[in-house]
Amino acid sequence: MTFFLYARRLVRIMLAGVVSVTCLTGSAMAQGAAAPHPGSITVTASANIPSVYFFRGIRQEYDPKFTWWPYGDVGITLHSGDGGVKSARVNVGARNSLHTGSSGSNGGSGRAYYEADFYSALTLGFSKGVSVGTTFTAYTSPNQSFNTVKEMSFKIAAAQKYAPYGIVAFELSGQADEGLKRGTYLEIGVGPSWPIGGSRVTMTIPVKLGMSLKDYYEGRAGDEKFGFFDGGILVTLPLSKGSGNVGAWNIHGGVDFLALGKTTEAFNKGNARQVIVMGGVGWSY
Repeated sequence: MTFFLYARRLVRIMLAGVVSVTCLTGSAMAQGAAAPHPGSITVTASANIPSVYFFRGIRQEYDPKFTWWPYGDVGITLHSGDGGVKSARVNVGARNSLHTGSSGSNGGSGRAYYEADFYSALTLGFSKGVSVGTTFTAYTSPNQSFNTVKEMSFKIAAAQKYAPYGIVAFELSGQADEGLKRGTYLEIGVGPSWPIGGSRVTMTIPVKLGMSLKDYYEGRAGDEKFGFFDGGILVTLPLSKGSGNVGAWNIHGGVDFLALGKTTEAFNKGNARQVIVMGGVGWSY
């Protein structure tokens, strides 16, 4: 099956999933009290094209050609108020990666559908823009390029000037580094953003550090603590002023500069540095 047939099938699956989740959510609300906050369901989607795919500093394709990342998410606000817990929100979604390179249709499987990740998350909001969330994710490979990895992660973030955050993730089964032991991952970062020249164009400077707390980056010398450092620039141009009847659209693009540790360097053909260019389109409603 060609790459584009896979893409058409994937889009149909994602749309069906979004519709199903929305319908199920509506049924659950109907059985209880009326929703106090109409419009509490949001749908977000994007389609991005990176020059090469890295996951937490681990290179996913030896010889990349064309890579496409379709993504879809449904968010449901369960609570919004003035108490100790300001908000409660559930998100479910799917992230996907389709390749024509060595991990996809040009590889041994002959199939483009490299990765399909399914997740569900609960996020609680507190005062001063602080939020705490927990997410369960299943990383799967439809073309069987890697074994399924199941993970539970916890994130704390602050909607403040520098947008700091921290993530701790625990592998429940499978290993992202294809090692022998389930690992524990730590990521800390910031993502300050501001408008450019008073326009609607926004520039974001994401900076993140990925490390192994235990057995996440297993190499020849054992567990390598330093996984990667990533500094980037992302520019976003809104295509509409509000959501309107067709949602809010944007186009975005950026570049990331990676410095890799010993284990992640080995995955990257022995190169300790990598530049990644990415562009795409986003939509929310």
